[in-house]
Amino acid sequence: MSRSAELARLIRDRAGAAPPDCALVLGSGLGHLGSMVRGVAIPYADLDGFPHAGVSGHVPQLFIGTLEGRRVAVLGGRAHYYETGRADAMRLPLEVLAELGCERLVLTNAAGSLRDDLPPGSLMLLSDHIAFAGANPLIGEATDARFVPMTDAHDPALRAALREAAAAEGVDLPEGVYCWFSGPSFETPAEIRAARVLGADAVGMSTVPEIILARFMGLRCAAVSVITNMGAGLSAERISHDHTKAMAPVGARKLEQVLRRFLRD
Repeated sequence: MSRSAELARLIRDRAGAAPPDCALVLGSGLGHLGSMVRGVAIPYADLDGFPHAGVSGHVPQLFIGTLEGRRVAVLGGRAHYYETGRADAMRLPLEVLAELGCERLVLTNAAGSLRDDLPPGSLMLLSDHIAFAGANPLIGEATDARFVPMTDAHDPALRAALREAAAAEGVDLPEGVYCWFSGPSFETPAEIRAARVLGADAVGMSTVPEIILARFMGLRCAAVSVITNMGAGLSAERISHDHTKAMAPVGARKLEQVLRRFLRD
């Protein structure tokens, strides 16, 4: 039995056998959203191979239960490429979600804005992404399945459902392109200018590897950024991880409204 199958069996023993209707991955400063789930919280430490709590602002627990009447699985934290140099650091958790029977995945992150109309506290629905970091989580995969088409990596139907949920809640949810930098250092002003030339609307240090892996596994994906700062050189604010964690709850309140409505509808 594969490790993902073993972990899925352990999770079913604790949380029940029903497959999740949808899975969520939570980004920096957003881990508290897992507490919305009515059900079971399983520490990553109990799930061999799941990431450790390497970044403050993440909650290293898997939440399985109901939210707005839907069966959900919520990853309260993620591993990042910058922690280990492994772009596939989230492969096992995503394999476990697929093993549990999940077919839809919504990812969230904290991001820096490159647009004046996306100030801190805003939300941005990812329409597409740029893998500026250059790494790919499927490097080393031996099968031809590694040649994953990415044209609709950000699923049009899921994006439409999220837009409708936001509109119903009176929350602005503009779309934009997310540019993945490796981190952990923040981007330079020159890199921000380069990203804008390439067509990016926001920058961050996560999500893109997970989208690639999830598409490899056949999951339908969508992602939402909580804007916590302007990109380097675009404002006088001092960018730091503490600043990210402090600003994330502002957008997280709006994101909670949208996600609840999305699940309910």
